[in-house]
Amino acid sequence: MFVSLRLPPRVMNCQNSWQEGLDFPTFLPKEVQTIRDSAAIKMAKRIVRLPVKTSFTEHCIMSSCVKPYLKKESSPIVLLHGFDSSCLEWRYAYPLLEDALFETWAVDILGWGFSDLEKLPSCNVASKREHLYQFWKSYIKRPMVLVGPSLGAAVAIDFAINHPEAVSNLVLIDASVYAEGVGHLIKLPRMVAYAAVSILKSTPLRLYANSLIFKKVPWSSLLDWTRIGCLHCLFPWWKEATLDFMLSGGYNVVAQIKQLKQRTLIIWGEKDNIISSKLAQTLHDEIQESVLYLMSNCGHIPHVEKPSQAAKLIMDFVKETEGCSLNVK
Repeated sequence: MFVSLRLPPRVMNCQNSWQEGLDFPTFLPKEVQTIRDSAAIKMAKRIVRLPVKTSFTEHCIMSSCVKPYLKKESSPIVLLHGFDSSCLEWRYAYPLLEDALFETWAVDILGWGFSDLEKLPSCNVASKREHLYQFWKSYIKRPMVLVGPSLGAAVAIDFAINHPEAVSNLVLIDASVYAEGVGHLIKLPRMVAYAAVSILKSTPLRLYANSLIFKKVPWSSLLDWTRIGCLHCLFPWWKEATLDFMLSGGYNVVAQIKQLKQRTLIIWGEKDNIISSKLAQTLHDEIQESVLYLMSNCGHIPHVEKPSQAAKLIMDFVKETEGCSLNVK
């Protein structure tokens, strides 16, 4: 039983054509106009900012996300992203989940993405957790299937342990959960750390990282994907927000993994050059109620490399938790 915000097919086609002609939100950096990836363009045009009130700043944080077209009574799917990324990471898989009539949100983690942080709040782990909780409490309001890729998996685990009432099930993708915080980076002098953070948005570094993450991608696509990945770095508050997170110590959820009670789907690309797929079995062994799927010929970001397969895994898992059989091939 659900309330659909979709229109009949003929009207929906007109609506889609109208939406595709919309301008980008005015708060996005003007460089969004240089993006050529059609899926990223469509998703960028749907990004909105919603006010979120927290205890660590007196101002509401205008928080960026992609809202669903439909609301359902069953658990919504809420998509996080990886370290220093944004909701655009889900540009290929999000439409597949939505077209299958799942209520789907893509939410930017505080400090990254496209939220308004001009009045810079704290962006440490506790602040990220509270911000996500207040977002959930204000807009989602029901237990959710929380999906965390890479560092987003640590965000998801930390959140599920601290707010179990908000999370019905978890999906962890190529999970960066065994690093104990940011390591020695926390000891760097602030000016040195500031310089190190500045390098993160350099095009050569991100191109190199993408070349490790993705295989057999044309140069033009690789360059465009790098532009997409750098877009949120163009906000003037990006450096300070990232620096605040790094100097706070980052995520250390190693001790929390075995405490998870939620049923969990673990997806891992077998060809992950960033985090070894050997850790997938370790994670599976440590989470009592977990299902593991290794994705062949796939690297660190399955929802970009193989979005159809990643979306099907998530959809089948959600259906299974609602009483249907898990049937993934």
